Amino acid sequence: MQDRLVTMFGGGGFLGRYVAQDLLKAGLRIRIAERNPGDAFFIKPMGGLGQTQFVSADITKPETLPRALEGADAAINFVGILKGDFRKVHADGARNAAEAAKAAGVRDFVQISSIGASPDAQSLYSRTKAMGEEAVRAALPDAIIMRPSVVFGPEDGFLNRFASLARMAPLMVPVMRPNTKFQPVYVADVADAVAKVLQNPAEYRGRTFELGGPQVMSMREINGFILKAIGKPDKPIFQVPDALGSTMARFGFLPGAPISWDQWLSLQSDNVVADDAEGFEALGITPRPLAAVADKWLVQYKSQGRFANQALDDA
Repeated sequence: MQDRLVTMFGGGGFLGRYVAQDLLKAGLRIRIAERNPGDAFFIKPMGGLGQTQFVSADITKPETLPRALEGADAAINFVGILKGDFRKVHADGARNAAEAAKAAGVRDFVQISSIGASPDAQSLYSRTKAMGEEAVRAALPDAIIMRPSVVFGPEDGFLNRFASLARMAPLMVPVMRPNTKFQPVYVADVADAVAKVLQNPAEYRGRTFELGGPQVMSMREINGFILKAIGKPDKPIFQVPDALGSTMARFGFLPGAPISWDQWLSLQSDNVVADDAEGFEALGITPRPLAAVADKWLVQYKSQGRFANQALDDA
């Protein structure tokens, strides 16, 4: 185990840093492959001397990948974007990484995808995620696919964004597509799943896992939870009419527009684990609910921060 080296494309990102920590604790060596490796240097103190390496690599540039995979036993592709050239990153980039891994003799490959990835999806994001899965499996049939729902954690761009909007909204909180359902999953639980399959890859090769938290929540329910967590449970939620929401999304390039058109298309479908999918249970992991962990960082959005309850008591 301690001799195994795992190359992590995009390993310095939101999910990657948690997976890196788990792999280092398990005694594996990791190689963080980033366009700007210096951005991930904060990971180095998580492991022992010589346990973490850094290399410059870009999955959209195949010529940069062989050096990142030299001597590796496994690889993970975390790279994803929310706007930009989805096909170049999600599809072509995933293909480049998998084909380079195959050429380097790396058998075990984990592709981080997303729930909703489908060639028939409305959003280009989800369609290209499906294309990436297909490309990876074409090069490496034993690749392991991980499809998380919306991932939350201290550094996320999901709960934090809504909490910030909820705090600033003067009278009410506008919510688009309030009935769309999600299965928010804690970043540390997803990291546990990725680390587990890499510690015993022979058991999981060729399988796809859909990773959702223990609660299915609508967009309205998620915003209601956030309002309660930040001490504003009485602030009303306003349902943005679809006609207005689609117009705002269509002009998403404008400053202040809440979502892009592709994100609007994603909101037309629920983002939950399929009934017949393998998930956390197959990995022996019990995911944590939102309420069990989110207060730890949502407290920063309270009017008096961590002293909010004390301030009320003193009053």
